[in-house]
Amino acid sequence: MTKSAVILIAVMLATSSAARAQTPPGQPPQAAAQTPANSGEKPQVSVQQDVPYGTIGGHTLLLDVYQPGESASGLRSAVILIHGGGWTNFDKGNMRSMGMFLARCDFVAFSVDYRLFRGTENLWPAQLDDVQRAVRWIRANAAKYHVDPDRIGAFGHSAGAQLAALLGMEATRDNSDPALARYSSTVQAVVDVSGPVDFTTHRDSEGEAFLSKFLGGDYGHHSETWKDASPVFHVSKNTAPFLILHGTQDVEVPTAQAQELDDKLTEAGVPVKFVKVEDVHTFEKPEARKRLALETQAFFTQYLQPGNAK
Repeated sequence: MTKSAVILIAVMLATSSAARAQTPPGQPPQAAAQTPANSGEKPQVSVQQDVPYGTIGGHTLLLDVYQPGESASGLRSAVILIHGGGWTNFDKGNMRSMGMFLARCDFVAFSVDYRLFRGTENLWPAQLDDVQRAVRWIRANAAKYHVDPDRIGAFGHSAGAQLAALLGMEATRDNSDPALARYSSTVQAVVDVSGPVDFTTHRDSEGEAFLSKFLGGDYGHHSETWKDASPVFHVSKNTAPFLILHGTQDVEVPTAQAQELDDKLTEAGVPVKFVKVEDVHTFEKPEARKRLALETQAFFTQYLQPGNAK
């Protein structure tokens, strides 16, 4: 049995019961391939936790680094992992098993914390500023982690997918840090899992009330901010290639959101693959997790590994 097959079977066999038990109602548990990847072998992964990548207003931003244990003759591709949680919950630890999985597949993964929205604190776009800073930090420290700064991807689930999508579309918003000023925050490939991509549609009263606070005003008076936070309004011919995975039974983010993004990317001539999975928002079925693992590995291999299309 090959090493990749062992890794994949580990993802397939992992259950979601523990994640559901620890997850607050109404919030996403650890997404599909974030389940434990315990193959029975000693994991050939080096993990560095709580590495500072910036300080904002006295708040230290942290990330975890997952590196293949085996030495490489050249530079590796990197993936930034962005957790979900409605921009208000969870942390980088939710992406631990995806970080382990990708590291075993010869990527260097960086799971990041970002400032969470708390009532009147950390309104949008604080979260985007943080993940853009993280990408630039990865590039600034590429030599230390043996990463190719021109081959960085982004993987996000739910709210994290909205942030990951913008990393593949937008240039740096906040360029105030002179230490990072010369580094780009744009990634070369994006995996969007269950992501909300258009805040101007499919609005209900509860969701609209939350977004009015999070985005600093209601849609009627601040429509440009709502659009600016919506990835579908940033699609261009220069957008990075996308893999979109969305559950057909997702009641938290309508599948129509994923379809809209797929349509916009296709119209712009951007390479995109849209995978509809027979599951809910959090991809709980073993076969759904298997599909997510396979598709993610194949996509990043295609667009980030040396000698493949970009």
